[in-house]
Amino acid sequence: MDLKLQDKSALVSGSTAGIGFAIAQALTQEGASVTISGRSEQRVTQAIDKIQQSNPSAKISGVVADLATREGTEQLFQQVPTIDILVNNLGLYEPKPFSDISDEDWFNIFEANVLSGVRLSRYYLPGMQERNWGRVIFISSESAVQIPVEMIHYGMTKTAQLAISRGLAEATAGTGVTVNAVLPGPTRSEGVEGFVEQVAKERNVDVATVETEFFQSLRPTSLLKRFATTEEVAAMVVYLCSPLASATNGAALRVDGGVVRSII
Repeated sequence: MDLKLQDKSALVSGSTAGIGFAIAQALTQEGASVTISGRSEQRVTQAIDKIQQSNPSAKISGVVADLATREGTEQLFQQVPTIDILVNNLGLYEPKPFSDISDEDWFNIFEANVLSGVRLSRYYLPGMQERNWGRVIFISSESAVQIPVEMIHYGMTKTAQLAISRGLAEATAGTGVTVNAVLPGPTRSEGVEGFVEQVAKERNVDVATVETEFFQSLRPTSLLKRFATTEEVAAMVVYLCSPLASATNGAALRVDGGVVRSII
């Protein structure tokens, strides 16, 4: 299927690894010009090289900036003044008992997960509206609707993204701009892989055993019964980025493996 993205430019925040990287890679495969971002020049360079190795014709560039800060976003705006597609993927997570989550923890995760997307959307959305075409996508989580007791502050930020996404979508009514949210479930990202491998090593079992037990005990409602791949999540996101998804606006679309026990 041709997603008609050859003439579109995209920015994917927090995209040197994991879901963000998979989204950036998939967008380049569809012919879009993509800017990735990361805090480390080495990580950005490695991500660009990896994409170009798999797709030598990829139109890919990178910006080194901490988009969890106001200063970082200002650096980005100077280098990337306009885009057609914004994917707000940057996010942090940290399992922590509620009583141990400090004020600083709350502020830090809110700035990274919520304010980064607010700042980027506030800057790029007006240009999309002026040109009467654009896509803004927030990478939320199933944790937005099933708040994890071990990461209440993380769940809060993901719920906030749904509110912002829907509110911004209301502002695009009758235009060629759409704003949507995507809710991945447990996904085999770089961080998850490292965690699973560490647990397996500590318990002297294989990775498959740890994954099976995770879905038996922590995510028993999963219908997939395995971690989704980053590519599976990216497929949904890239479709929403395309002109073919013009009738989807203000939606919260799940790629959660059926973890959320709801039909809507």
